[in-house]
Amino acid sequence: MAAPTDKALYPDLPPSQTGMRGRCPRCGEGRLFKGFLGLADRCQACGLDYEFGDSGDGPAVFIIMIVGFVVVGLALYVEFSFGPPIWVHVILWVPLVLILAIGLLRPLKGLMIAQQYKHRAQEGRIEET
Repeated sequence: MAAPTDKALYPDLPPSQTGMRGRCPRCGEGRLFKGFLGLADRCQACGLDYEFGDSGDGPAVFIIMIVGFVVVGLALYVEFSFGPPIWVHVILWVPLVLILAIGLLRPLKGLMIAQQYKHRAQEGRIEET
């Protein structure tokens, strides 16, 4: 994952602009994913090897926090304002959780991989002396 030497050829693009759209973190043109969540081998436009990209469980953790905050807040509001039966909560919140979780997974994974590229994050290595 060598840094590009020609800034005119590969301008410094923000990870939010490239990763959230599923584009190459270096050029912003090529696709980052093959399929829904599978990472492509390399960029079709600039040839960047995506082997450095490993988002791990990061996107899932952020999704749990974001979706949990939104759904729990809304569920508490509905419960204390209207007091509906439990089946209403099931009908409201199960689809919302699924839609939000699936909808956020790919953009957050792309954002984490673009952040890795920008900050040159790699696996930890112990320097041998």
